Amino acid sequence: MIQLLVLGDARMAQALVDYLTTLGIACELTQSELGVSVWLADEQRLAQAQLEVKRFLSEPNHPRYLEASWQSGRADARIDYSKGMADPVTDFLHHAGPLTLLVIVACLAIYALQAIGLPLFDLLAFHPTLAQFGDWQAWRYVTPAFIHFSVLHLVFNLLWWWYLGGQIEQRLGSGKLLILLLVGAALPNIAEFLVSGPRFGGLSGVIYALLGYCWVRGRLQPASGFTLPPALMGFMLFWLALGFFDLLGTSMANMAHLMGLLVGLLQGWLDRHHRPA
Repeated sequence: MIQLLVLGDARMAQALVDYLTTLGIACELTQSELGVSVWLADEQRLAQAQLEVKRFLSEPNHPRYLEASWQSGRADARIDYSKGMADPVTDFLHHAGPLTLLVIVACLAIYALQAIGLPLFDLLAFHPTLAQFGDWQAWRYVTPAFIHFSVLHLVFNLLWWWYLGGQIEQRLGSGKLLILLLVGAALPNIAEFLVSGPRFGGLSGVIYALLGYCWVRGRLQPASGFTLPPALMGFMLFWLALGFFDLLGTSMANMAHLMGLLVGLLQGWLDRHHRPA
C-alpha cells in the first residue's frame, strides 16, 4: 500500500476515503500520534488518487465528500473519531511539537521582560554595522526574530508559527523545523539589514519561509500531508504586497518577508521528493 496523506482530523480522513470509494479507489485508514493516514490499496490507481487528494485539500468542505459519506460511509472501529475535537488547550498542544512550543515560550518571555524594562533589544538585535558581521556574536543573525514590538505583532506571528511550524514539526520532525527557523531568520534578517538597517524584529520572515515551504510541499507532493488553504496563501501574499506599497500605516520588514518566502519556496522545492517519516 502507498500512503496518500496524513490528516489531523479523523472525520475528514474518513470523508475522503468514502469519496474515493465511490470512484472505485479502495483505501484504508490507520491512526498514529501524527494523525490519520490514508493508504491506497491499488497502486495502479496512484495517479488518479493523487489528483483527487489534491482536489480534496483545496476544498475539503465541498458537499461531494459529505454526500459520499452518506452513500458509502462506514465507521472504522480502529479509528478514534474524537481526535481533532479535543478542548482548545489539548488541541493546541497536540498540534505543536517541542520546538514549536519552545519558540512560543521564548517570544512571550522576551516580550514580557522587555515590557518590564529589561534592555533585551540591544542584546538580541541585529549587528549594528557591516563591520561587525564577522565578530563572535553570531546569535544576532537569528535572535531579531524573537523580538516583537506590540501585542498584535506578537500574537499574529505566534499564531502563524504555531499553525505552520506545528505542521512541519509533526510531519518532518524538529530537525527540519530548526533548519527552516535558522535559515528563515538569518537570510531575511541580513536582507532587511542591508535595506533598512538594524532596528527591526519579529518572526515574520520565518513565517513566510514556513508558508512558502508548506505551500510548495502541498502542491508538489500532496501525499506529504501539508495543507494550506488557497485563501490563506492569497491573504499572506496580499499582506506582503500591502507592505511594499506602504499601505498598512506601520513600518514593516518587507524585505525580510520577501526573502523568507523565497527561502521557503526553495527549500520546499528541494524537499519535493522527500517522504515524511
